[in-house]
Amino acid sequence: MTPLAIVHTESSLGWGGQEIRILAESQGLIRRGHDVRILCAPEARLFEAAPSWQVPVVALPLARKRLSGVRALAAWLRENRCDVINTHSSTDSWLVALGMRLAGRAVPVVRTRHISAAVPRNAFSRWLYQSAAAMVVTTGEALRQQLIERNGFDPGRVVSVPTGIDAGRFRPGGRLAARRALGLPEDRLLVGIVATLRSWKGHLDLVGALAQLPEPIELVIVGDGPMGDPLRAAIAARGLGSRVHLAGQRADVVPWLHALDVFALPSYANEGVPQALIQAMLCALPCITTTVGSIAELATHEATALVVPPRDAPALAAAIRRLAQDEALRRALGEAARHHCVENFSYERMLDRMAQVFADVASGARPRFAAPR
Repeated sequence: MTPLAIVHTESSLGWGGQEIRILAESQGLIRRGHDVRILCAPEARLFEAAPSWQVPVVALPLARKRLSGVRALAAWLRENRCDVINTHSSTDSWLVALGMRLAGRAVPVVRTRHISAAVPRNAFSRWLYQSAAAMVVTTGEALRQQLIERNGFDPGRVVSVPTGIDAGRFRPGGRLAARRALGLPEDRLLVGIVATLRSWKGHLDLVGALAQLPEPIELVIVGDGPMGDPLRAAIAARGLGSRVHLAGQRADVVPWLHALDVFALPSYANEGVPQALIQAMLCALPCITTTVGSIAELATHEATALVVPPRDAPALAAAIRRLAQDEALRRALGEAARHHCVENFSYERMLDRMAQVFADVASGARPRFAAPR
């Protein structure tokens, strides 16, 4: 494949699966010989993290829909080679569309849609997704169908490319050794979640479930975010401080996954195909989750996970209790989950598909796998 100059734009200042996918995808395509760089705001967590991933990053005022951002993008586009632009959030998508007009350049745009929140059904959104963008990539098939069925977007210009995870890095490991290294109790059943502390990830539901479970079961929470204070308050109000381990943000979550007996992600909104859930499944952890967004592409009830209704702490507690009492079920679900993710959510497959999308869009061709596969 001919090397391409690929530019990612991101207006988000936060940190989560969306930003990690941008970095992982960029890193992989750089290794394959492509010229990839990221444009984002200087105060963004993405700008801070990119150097450690060995991904070139450029600071531009992209955090808000302002004329300064349009002008900065236009100036950058006039001076730099670019075969395709991949936008990731609403704000940077608008800034790119307007910046190209100001610059007098027509670079094909791929719009990646990471979450399941509804896209407004109006003329502005339709123009942004169907005219300003040559192709829309979603991170799950359910998100693709949502854009086609709810918004009426052209099915041939919306493709699902789920995030791929390195199965060599995320694999089963020694539970006891991990707990000793992390200072976690060795004689408790540990249920864990690795996720940015956002309301819709379901952390408060997990705390509510823990309150209904016996003391040998404890909770490990890895991540930080805007729900930190409400979460700590909920833990304190229920008197669960001694049973909840708040690990904060961790650059390497593999040891924390290895330390767990059960992984839970009780999200109730906005999910695509969650990276943390794939990572846990690749570590052969039995998982409890919901079917929000495209989670169903990972989680089949009693086959690759236990599935519970969102925002239902009693159902979540019952699922945890069931796994706590059934070691054979924990083992069977974990093994099936790893096999499913190795087969369907590999890192190299994601890179193959995104490289093909970029090549087709840059050449003006219709991407060859717009139908689900």
